[in-house]
Amino acid sequence: MTELPVLEPEDQRILGSLLEKQTSVPASYPLTANALRAACNQTSNREPVVDFDQQTVERTSRALKERGLLRIVWSDTGRRTLKYHQILDERLGLDPDERALLTVLLLRGPQAPGELRTRTERLYAFADRDAVEACLRRMAGRPQPLVRELERRPGQQDRRWVHLLGPAPQQAATAAAAAVDRDAVIADGADMRDAQVRSSYDAVAPAYADHLVDELRGLPFETWLLDRVLAHAVGQPVVEVGSGPGHVTAYLADGGADAMGIDLSPAMVIEARRRFPGRSFEVGDLRLLSRPATSFGWAAVLAWYSLIHLAASELPDAVAALVRPLAPGGWLVLGMHAGADVRHLDEWFGHEVDLDFVLHEPAFVVGVVEAAGLVDMEWYLRGPVTTRGETTQRLYVVGRKLT
Repeated sequence: MTELPVLEPEDQRILGSLLEKQTSVPASYPLTANALRAACNQTSNREPVVDFDQQTVERTSRALKERGLLRIVWSDTGRRTLKYHQILDERLGLDPDERALLTVLLLRGPQAPGELRTRTERLYAFADRDAVEACLRRMAGRPQPLVRELERRPGQQDRRWVHLLGPAPQQAATAAAAAVDRDAVIADGADMRDAQVRSSYDAVAPAYADHLVDELRGLPFETWLLDRVLAHAVGQPVVEVGSGPGHVTAYLADGGADAMGIDLSPAMVIEARRRFPGRSFEVGDLRLLSRPATSFGWAAVLAWYSLIHLAASELPDAVAALVRPLAPGGWLVLGMHAGADVRHLDEWFGHEVDLDFVLHEPAFVVGVVEAAGLVDMEWYLRGPVTTRGETTQRLYVVGRKLT
């Protein structure tokens, strides 16, 4: 039985980068030395971020070639250029799902199953979190295990997994930084989470509305952003998904937009109709948003703090569902809490609830919106207004549908 290769951090970064680019950008693969260095040093989807020089890349690649883990080939474009091609997957006999997980583990170190599902989307389409865990356990059950499960650390919601091909470089550097598994909120299924969200907001609807119905008076940035939406969409159909007590929808309607609001919570819709009579509010699921009855598409879709209970793996499909019914040139406007945390509430506004708030990193959210095909991207991050009791940074993302 062939021994598993032991990879130093530089080896892991080079092989992980080659594995990733072979799948994500096959037209550019194999990679030139310059492209390989850029792939190793990129600041997204890498932990930790490194700054390899060209000598390090070429020296490490030659050593990997001598160990039978990499091939150096000539390009066939008429210009004799050396290119680099990994053969680690052949050496280990990896299935496509195993290959995707190992790639991300090599590039980002120990991660929880939910994180791995989100981060492998461009490499392999896992059906759900259970499929990720089944693959990990298959990899761990090999005669020579490729991965193992780590003990849960204080503050972590889920156990992480680590590859066994060498030391993960950030284990020492970020041992105190607990990984956030944003998919833990759907560990019991998305339907169960949806039911908890609905019942929690139903329970607090009157008190929640009392607290928030006049909030825009103290939020100058938010009113500036809403006024920009109005300048774009006055007289046109606009929808706010997750409209809560209805104050944002009413602001848009008062400004001249043909605005309506939808919300998952029937009690919230009742509150909105009571407080803003004559405005349009309906019970609905943002993931099933349809086109307006009076037009072929929405001039603007606002998800104003309505994606804050979704797992990371759910965001791409949710954003795509909001983009789909936009008219050409229509705007998507997102408002969210920003950060690296999942916050749970058992009590809210004097009522028992069972509610998780998922804080996402700005770069991840912006990447999801870009991946949905929007252009002219803008995003804004503001600090908490402590006089209002805010404890999180606030992220706003705006994008336009091209066609």
